[in-house]
Amino acid sequence: MSHVSPLALWLQRQWWQSRPSWAVWPLLPFSALYLLVSGWQRWLGHRWARRQTPLRAPVLVVGNLIVGGAGKTPTTMALVQALRQRGWHPGVVSRGYGRQSDTLLEVTSTTPANEAGDEPLLIHLRTGAPLCVGRDRHAAAQALLSAHPEVDLLVADDGLQHTRLPRTASVVVFDARGAGNGLPLPAGPLRELLPCRWPAPSLTPCQVIYNAERPSTRLPGHCARRQLAGAVSLAQWWQGLPADPACLHTLIERSRQTPLLACAAIAEPERFFRQLEQAGMCIRRLPLPDHDSLNIAPWPAEDVDVLITEKDAVKLPPERHQVRPRLWVVALDFQLPEEAIHALDRALRNDSSSHP
Repeated sequence: MSHVSPLALWLQRQWWQSRPSWAVWPLLPFSALYLLVSGWQRWLGHRWARRQTPLRAPVLVVGNLIVGGAGKTPTTMALVQALRQRGWHPGVVSRGYGRQSDTLLEVTSTTPANEAGDEPLLIHLRTGAPLCVGRDRHAAAQALLSAHPEVDLLVADDGLQHTRLPRTASVVVFDARGAGNGLPLPAGPLRELLPCRWPAPSLTPCQVIYNAERPSTRLPGHCARRQLAGAVSLAQWWQGLPADPACLHTLIERSRQTPLLACAAIAEPERFFRQLEQAGMCIRRLPLPDHDSLNIAPWPAEDVDVLITEKDAVKLPPERHQVRPRLWVVALDFQLPEEAIHALDRALRNDSSSHP
């Protein structure tokens, strides 16, 4: 099991303050260098993309302007499902962060998480959409479109800064932390600066989705509805059974006798823990680094019931499931505002006629 260094934890605390602290001032020259290099890379990506044969389907990019997770994966899944209901046949491309290889791969339900990446595998299992992973997302898009003639829309998971893949529309996701101290890496959490005016030319047309109860930056956008859908045993989750609210209620009642262990290897574990407590669950926290492999069980052997996220469930296939402890997958119900879906659908349809 990997651990986050004390220096990294200290730096992250500086990032998520509402205003820059004096401690990050020495890092500002490195931030300027980062902006210069990343801006040059994005320009090269745009230049390269203009010389390529256009893709036959519009591309909707989902990403964020900050490092770490802000809710891209649930947003991507919700977009795929919502746009499918509007008549699209979406496919998904992703780099597959944390996988063992950068080679191009089509993900199936039997692909191990360490080969697909935990987030792409979860997206495929939850949506059933064709999905390809690869460092070169343009090549992944071409491969997916060739293998699946029915796909008429590409959703690019975490591709906002990957300009080699052209985009028709973008979705920028923020959580309650917003833009932190407002500085770019390494002095702050931003991958690129917040636009001075909105909509930004580089992101148009674009929708901002807040994975929070209220907007957390100055950018206008919509707030998603996020709540727990229920719980299901790990074995039943792999069988495709939906999360059951009654099961979650039973676990809540059980936790009032003995607090249950909640384990999360996601970018913001505290978000998962708070939702459990808001639902009435009495828990003990076990936060782990984002994308932890879970190759070695991190929970104590004496724990009988352990609550995990779906992102962690994909790394625990049935053949690795042990009788003790009982693992319960707590699923998320993530609903996007209808106004945002309608605006994206309109932008995609206006552009789809220009594709061969």
